Amino acid sequence: MDATPNAYPLAFDVDYPDTLNRWTTGFRFILVIPLVLLLALLGSTTFGVRLLLLGSTSIVFFPTVALLVLRHKYPRWWFDFGLALIRLEARITSYFFLLRDEYPSVDDEQSVHLDVPYPNADPDLNRWLPLVKWLLALPHYIVLFFLDLATWVVAIIAWFAILFTGRYPESLFRFVVNVLRWNLNVAAYAFLLSTDRYPPFQLGP
Repeated sequence: MDATPNAYPLAFDVDYPDTLNRWTTGFRFILVIPLVLLLALLGSTTFGVRLLLLGSTSIVFFPTVALLVLRHKYPRWWFDFGLALIRLEARITSYFFLLRDEYPSVDDEQSVHLDVPYPNADPDLNRWLPLVKWLLALPHYIVLFFLDLATWVVAIIAWFAILFTGRYPESLFRFVVNVLRWNLNVAAYAFLLSTDRYPPFQLGP
């Protein structure tokens, strides 16, 4: 999953499954309830793709802003904590949108792969930009609002497809993964604050 030199500094992918369990897919809306409660405890107030932007990253967002603005530092242990939270949310979101059958682990990577390079705050991150990144990302929020709605529609179509065939149509699968990646790119920029590079407007790596 190593990114190319010109790629955005976040790598995300989900292994495409050959088959999916029809029973766990059919009752996914029940199986996901404990995960929704977990996300609520972590600070998520909504469930769906948007949680990747406004979910438990809020726990680390404000302290990270303070660290960067006041000290121009981003401690590795604090970054690792924020990254672990986003990885957990990515696994839960992938499970909710039927991309995988494995019940999300709180620590193992499983089949949902997410990597964000650790930034060197002094040369790599602007000291004052964290104060306005959330605002600069507004155009992405608008586009992602419609893409997220489309993702819900795709997930419903995929739900029926899996119940009848046991398979997630690959073109639909890739669309959902690409929308999740776009959300994660914005989350890394505006909330994890791990890069000053503006996220690309694209459905792809």
